[in-house]
Amino acid sequence: MLTEIENNIRKKNEIDMYFDELPLADEILDALDSMNFEQCTPIQEKTIPVLLEGKDLIGVAQTGTGKTAAYLLPVLNKLHTGNYPKDAINCVIMSPTRELAQQIDQQVEGFAYFQPISSVAVYGGNDGMRFEQERKGLSLGADIIIATPGRLISHIATGNVDLSKVSFFILDEADRMLDMGFYDDIMKIVSYLPKERQTVMFSATMPENIQKLAKSILSNPVEIKIAVSKPAENIKQIAYICYEDMKQRIIEKILKEENLDKAIVFASSKLKVKEMARILSKCGLDVGAMHSDLTQAERDEIMYNFKNGKINILVATDIISRGIDIDDIQMVINYDVPRDSEDYVHRIGRTARANRTGQAITLVCPQDFKSFNKIEKLIGTSIEKPKLPENCGKSPEYTIENGKENKNKAKGMNNPRRKNDNRAQHKTEGKNRRNTDKQAEKAGEKTRSRKANYNRKVRKSDNKTKTETGTKQTQTEGSQNA
Repeated sequence: MLTEIENNIRKKNEIDMYFDELPLADEILDALDSMNFEQCTPIQEKTIPVLLEGKDLIGVAQTGTGKTAAYLLPVLNKLHTGNYPKDAINCVIMSPTRELAQQIDQQVEGFAYFQPISSVAVYGGNDGMRFEQERKGLSLGADIIIATPGRLISHIATGNVDLSKVSFFILDEADRMLDMGFYDDIMKIVSYLPKERQTVMFSATMPENIQKLAKSILSNPVEIKIAVSKPAENIKQIAYICYEDMKQRIIEKILKEENLDKAIVFASSKLKVKEMARILSKCGLDVGAMHSDLTQAERDEIMYNFKNGKINILVATDIISRGIDIDDIQMVINYDVPRDSEDYVHRIGRTARANRTGQAITLVCPQDFKSFNKIEKLIGTSIEKPKLPENCGKSPEYTIENGKENKNKAKGMNNPRRKNDNRAQHKTEGKNRRNTDKQAEKAGEKTRSRKANYNRKVRKSDNKTKTETGTKQTQTEGSQNA
C-alpha cells in the first residue's frame, strides 16, 4: 500500500502516470500489481526514466515519498534484462541505520518476487552467528547487498567481500550518513568500486558537505528535487514554551493524563533517551528506549513489543524518525527541537498515518526559538502555543530575536525561580563595590597626607639651602672689601 504522504502528494499534484506506462519488465509489473502499486509518485515519475537510461542521479526528497522504489525498480529491471555476472555483487545500497537497511531489503524481496534476484542485508550490532551468515551471503555473490557503512567496512577488512564487479552504487539518506560521521567510510568503500558504474544518491537536504560528496563520487549527475511535504492536516501540532528543567514534568503530565496506546518521544541524544525512559518507567508507564547502544536483537525485541502493544511509549533518537512504518501511533513528542527543520516533518510524520488523527507536541526552550521559527517558516504555519499543563510552571515569553535577550533567557536569567538569587547577588556585588570605594578613599587620603608631608620637607630644605647660600655670599663680599 502507498503511504499516507504518497497519497497526499499524488492528490495534490494530480499525478496520472502509471507504472505500466514505464518500460519495466513484466515480472516487475506483476510484483507491483500484487502490492497494489499502480500510480507513480512525483519522485518515481521523474527518477525512474533517468535511471533506466543509465545516468548518475542525485535526488532531493524526504522519506515517505516513494524514493526507495524510485531507485530499486530501475536496478531490478536492469539486472533482469542485462548481462550481469551471476556469481558477483552487482549492486551496493548504503543505509545509515540497520532499521532502514532491513526495510530496503524487505522491499527488494517484494519488488523482485517474480525474479531470481538475491539480496543480503549487512548491518552491525549482531552476534557472531549473524556475521557468519552475512559472510556466506557475500561470498556467494548476492546480486544486491544493503549495508550500513561500518559493517561493510568490517567485511572488506576481513576479505569477505569483492566489490570489483559492482555496477550500481546507491546512497540512501546520504545527509544522515554524513551527520553520523560516515564520510570517511563511504569514501573508503568507493575506493574498492570500479570507476565505471552508475551512482545514485538520495538526500532529504542539500547542505555543503552533500554537494562535496556528490562532486567526489558522481559523474555529471541529473539533479531531481522534490519539495518537502508539509505535515498532514490531521496532525494537531502544539508547542509548549518552557525552560529545560520543566521538560520532564511536562512529559510526565501529558503521558499520564492522555492514556495513550502508542506514543513516541524523540530526544537529541542517547543519554537523554536513557534518562527519560528511566524516569517514565518509574512513573509506572510501559516504556522502551531505542538508541545506538543496543544490539540488533534488543532493537528488534523493542520494536516488536512496541508494534504489538507490550510497550506503549517509545523514547528514541532520530534513529526511527525516517523509514519506520507503524500506522497507529497517536502522539509524537519532541523533547528537543530538531536540529534540521526537515527532521521535524520526518518526526511528526510518524503519527496520523493511514487516515488516522494524531498529535505532535514540541517542547521549546528560549535557546531554540530561532530554530523553531525556521520550522514554522518551512511548514508555512504558526504552531499553537498554549499555556503549560497545570502545576508545570510559567512559560517564558516567546520571541524570535537573535540578540542578548534570548541568550539570557537560555541561561535562565528570566526564570522567576532565579530572581531572588540574582537580587542577592546584585546586593552583594554592590556592597563589595562600596567597600572597595571606601578602601580606595582611605588609601587616597593616606597618599595625599604623605605627599603633603613630603612637600613640607622639600620646602623646609629649600629654605635652609637658600639661607646658607645667602650667608656664604655675605661672608665672601666682606672678605673682598677688607
